[in-house]
Amino acid sequence: MLTPEEEAHVLSKAYVPEHIVNLMVPISKGEPILKEDHLGFVKDNWLIFVGYPLDGSFSLERCERILKQAVETFRPEYLWFIGPEIPASLLDACKERETDQYYRLDLDQTKLKPSLQRMAEKAFKEITVERSHSISKEHEALIDELLKREKLPPRVRELYRAMPDYVTHSSSACVLNARNKKGKLCAFFIVELGAKNFSTYVLGSHSKKHYVPHASDLLFLEMIKLTLEHGKNTINLGLGVNEGIRRFKEKWGGIPFLDYEFCERYYGYTRTVSLIKSLEGKL
Repeated sequence: MLTPEEEAHVLSKAYVPEHIVNLMVPISKGEPILKEDHLGFVKDNWLIFVGYPLDGSFSLERCERILKQAVETFRPEYLWFIGPEIPASLLDACKERETDQYYRLDLDQTKLKPSLQRMAEKAFKEITVERSHSISKEHEALIDELLKREKLPPRVRELYRAMPDYVTHSSSACVLNARNKKGKLCAFFIVELGAKNFSTYVLGSHSKKHYVPHASDLLFLEMIKLTLEHGKNTINLGLGVNEGIRRFKEKWGGIPFLDYEFCERYYGYTRTVSLIKSLEGKL
């Protein structure tokens, strides 16, 4: 478990969403741990190891060493590694692997296109934007609608499903809602403000049933305003995920800035230890 001082230190050094304890704990249900300058989350028979060092200086050799220590300490049955490069010890044993890139929007360096401003202003005539800190049945209906129409990676689908619990338990989560003239929810964004130096676009969705053109563009503009209000000039836009999501992020000036690798490895320590204990009782 992290002390309040350790958590504050992590948030001051954070540069990827996985460094944000308020985000990761409600979603993973794990307990945060700190191994030198690497963050992790553990529970029961699994370990999430975040391979992005808090000092920002990635070393494959150092990552390999600290990962080995964490595995020896917690002896997980399942390991989920997230980092810029997969250590050699995991490469041949990956049960599942994913490659992507994080996208970032630098508000000091990016000048918004006039066309985007016009789209947002057009949507503003049809939409009311509100900020909240809760997920309702309306949001869950939009999530269900999205998951039925889009083929998303399993972990992204799980992320959407985890939103009600995450927003309920995170004091730094903000929900941006777009409602049409009848008060119906037509789109929403979830933004995480816990990191010191950036805000995080966690995810969003829009309705086909109550569709209003450019509702998501208006929410993106609202996210920029929210970020600036909190004294930040950078938005971490998350992963590319698929072509449609990448295009939307790039349209607003998002650029890839950091490689992302995911690897799942199965160790099976739990079963092995149980078998040994069973044999010991019979000898």
